[in-house]
Amino acid sequence: MSNKYFDFKDTLYDITSKYSEAIDLLYDLGLQYIKDEKKRETLGKSISLEMALNMKKIDKEYFEDELIKKIKENKTYDVTIKGILPCPVRIPLVDAFEEFLKDKEDLKEKISYELKAASMGVDWLVECFEKSDGYKDLPDLFISAGFDLFFDKNLMGQYKSEFEDFTLIENYNKDFENDYIKLKDPDNEYSMLGVVPAVFLVNKEELGDIEIPTSWKDLFKDEFKNKVSLPIGDFDLFNAILLNIYKTYGTLGVEKLGESLLTSMHPSQMVKSHKRKTEKPIVTIMPYFFTKMVNENGPMAFVWPKDGAIISPIFMLSKKDKKEKLKPIVDFFSSKKVGEILAHNGKFPSIHPDVDNRIPKENKYMFLGWDYIKNNDIKDILDKCEKMFYKGIKEE
Repeated sequence: MSNKYFDFKDTLYDITSKYSEAIDLLYDLGLQYIKDEKKRETLGKSISLEMALNMKKIDKEYFEDELIKKIKENKTYDVTIKGILPCPVRIPLVDAFEEFLKDKEDLKEKISYELKAASMGVDWLVECFEKSDGYKDLPDLFISAGFDLFFDKNLMGQYKSEFEDFTLIENYNKDFENDYIKLKDPDNEYSMLGVVPAVFLVNKEELGDIEIPTSWKDLFKDEFKNKVSLPIGDFDLFNAILLNIYKTYGTLGVEKLGESLLTSMHPSQMVKSHKRKTEKPIVTIMPYFFTKMVNENGPMAFVWPKDGAIISPIFMLSKKDKKEKLKPIVDFFSSKKVGEILAHNGKFPSIHPDVDNRIPKENKYMFLGWDYIKNNDIKDILDKCEKMFYKGIKEE
């Protein structure tokens, strides 16, 4: 019985010399002399780990699991990755990443990665930043949708010049590089993998004589007051909606959006909102992905806003001083394969130029724009937008 870290035939001296973590573990399991350096060298050279565990009746599998866990906890990695992935595609993306690492043993051993589902929120990433001792202590690569974490000047925003877009993608997908939208960062600091679009789902049974809304501005009409379900719990997308509404329609637009709020539901609940026994929303705003759950013969009609689906970009930040070590990982996440997982498995359109996003060309997107992002304090605007939005709710 062996593993890549140690063999049970190894002597106690050998294993404790190689892994100091083994000393405390063996001591806690009853080998009191193991902390005595002289005894560890004399007795330890004549006793194998297997013999010691058998004498103390310690389960070998338990010991193996515990020691490997401690070794990994104390291991220093060349590259650390932390990120949030859209829930519907997290598993296939992580599986693809692990498959990519499978035949790259040297690379795999040097990487520590934690890629959580978007439903976990960004608080753990913020905490990671707050506990860090400056830029050098931060993870080397971040992935997440949304604007709040990466553009907050008190968080990642203060280090933006330390990150670089060194993907191989010079020109984004034509869906995002055309005469009305340009997603690629002109300063080459932020890279993107794809976007999360927000669209409408309209309950035709509740619509009655009201004209079906076809734009974001339509939602500000009195007919939709207290009739809209918004993804408030999906902070990344909700913040993108607030920012874009404010930029395009100003303070009044954000307040009107607040007035329109009936409820906040998870997108999977929104799709079935027509079955609710309580008051039902006429319009639900949701990620485009969840429209695939809509029954074509049911009462719910999907609408892509004519002024553009508001997007929450999926950003990737890579430390420029780790470029050499990060390059193969960045190349993987910016690959066509990952783009197709996003676009085809999850309906999260990819920026990769060779991916067919399967979105009709007439369907447009609404993006804040890099000039607006870099010339404004995004965190400050978000705080103001939240106050405006909730003012609209209070004055309903």
